[in-house]
Amino acid sequence: RELMPRTLEGQITMEKTPSYFVTKEAPARISSMSKGTKLIVVVRDPVTRAISDYTQTLSKKPDIPTFESLTFKNRTTGLIDTSWSAIQIGIYAKHLENWLLYFPIGQILFVSGERLISDPAGELGRVQDFLGLKRIITDKHFYFNKTKGFPCLKKAEGSSKPHCLGKTKGRTHPDIDQEVVQRLRDFYRPFNMKFYQMTGQDFGWD
Repeated sequence: RELMPRTLEGQITMEKTPSYFVTKEAPARISSMSKGTKLIVVVRDPVTRAISDYTQTLSKKPDIPTFESLTFKNRTTGLIDTSWSAIQIGIYAKHLENWLLYFPIGQILFVSGERLISDPAGELGRVQDFLGLKRIITDKHFYFNKTKGFPCLKKAEGSSKPHCLGKTKGRTHPDIDQEVVQRLRDFYRPFNMKFYQMTGQDFGWD
């Protein structure tokens, strides 16, 4: 709370830390600070997320083992290594169970990472509704950047250039053995189904 900026009546204070969702202690700590906190979680296809995670690490440590070798505990039996964080993070149902011990599901909004790219205004409309804000951000605030493959946010009238994702985002993913991708899809499927049931939302992964 001490780290938060002072907020006037009618203002909303927001804080973003991606690791909260997967940090065991986070729900209890946030709940003890403020039970009424509204939570927003952006999720994407866990297989794509794992490859993206690996791509990010690879850019910093080019000598790490291949994605395929990190995915399996045993390649022959196809046993997935769930201790690898890139895999672990995508088991969303497991992490959500921990949050539901402290927060009702109605206090959590799940934003689709895929729809955030294909329909940013629609997803941000849901965010604005969830936060009780007037829908100010609409289609006219976005344009699609073909180079990056992501939408960019146009700044307010008369201000400087638009805001696009930084250099570390939108990297080209390495080619991953399709058999490995399929194994991962099969591995995540039951967890995804459980997550759809828990959230009441079908994210269409698979």
